[in-house]
Amino acid sequence: MKTSSRHKLKLTFDAVFYYVTDMETSIAFYRDTLGLHMASRDFVARFDVDGVLLELVPMPPGSVVPGNGNARLCLAVGDMNETVAQLRSVGIQTSNIKDKKGGRIAFFRDPDGNELSLWQYEKAYDRRVTVNSVALPG
Repeated sequence: MKTSSRHKLKLTFDAVFYYVTDMETSIAFYRDTLGLHMASRDFVARFDVDGVLLELVPMPPGSVVPGNGNARLCLAVGDMNETVAQLRSVGIQTSNIKDKKGGRIAFFRDPDGNELSLWQYEKAYDRRVTVNSVALPG
C-alpha cells in the first residue's frame, strides 16, 4: 500500500501495551518481580521503561484478544546468566539462553502468557548510540 507524498501520515509513538486478565497480579509482576517503575494508574497501569511507556490494559471478562501477532517487550540486560538465574529463583520459567548474531536472547512469559524477551548485546555499548549511528544509504 502506497500513500501519496501530499497525504503522509503524521504519527508519534504512544505506548506498547499488553491486555491482562488480573490487573493486580500483573502490576505485581511488572513492578515487584521485574522491578519496573509504575508511572501512573487509572483504568490502565503505565510503566516507564527507559522512556518507553508500557501499559497494562484490563481485558473485559469473556473477551478474547484478536489476532496472533508476534510482538513482545524486549528488555536489555547486562548479564544474561545472572538475570535468567534471578527470574528462575522466583519461579519464573525461562527458555534456554540462545546465542544469536550480535548477542544472546532468552524468553519468558507474564502471568497472562504474554511473551517477553531478554537481550544481552555481544559487546558492551549503549544501544541508543548504536541506533543513532546507523549509516543511512545514499
